[in-house]
Amino acid sequence: METTRPTEHWNNPPVRREENKKVVAGILGILVGYLGIHKFYLGYTKEGIIQILLNLVCGLGGLIGLIEGIIYLVKTDEEFYQTYQVGRKPWL
Repeated sequence: METTRPTEHWNNPPVRREENKKVVAGILGILVGYLGIHKFYLGYTKEGIIQILLNLVCGLGGLIGLIEGIIYLVKTDEEFYQTYQVGRKPWL
């Protein structure tokens, strides 16, 4: 039996997709979430700075980072990619 592979066609180029940053962002959120590093890693500079300020002012930055790290790791790869990398949802 012969296996067939999909052929590339000039009118149907292969889809280039950005890498999924789920695992790294989740671990950064859990370990150093109080510094907002997971936000910077995902490209959310403004939110990263806000997270640092929240940590300095009232100590909530670490708790938010921990919760977000867990949420990132619980989502499927596709959910994470669509929500945080394509949809650019900055908070929880």
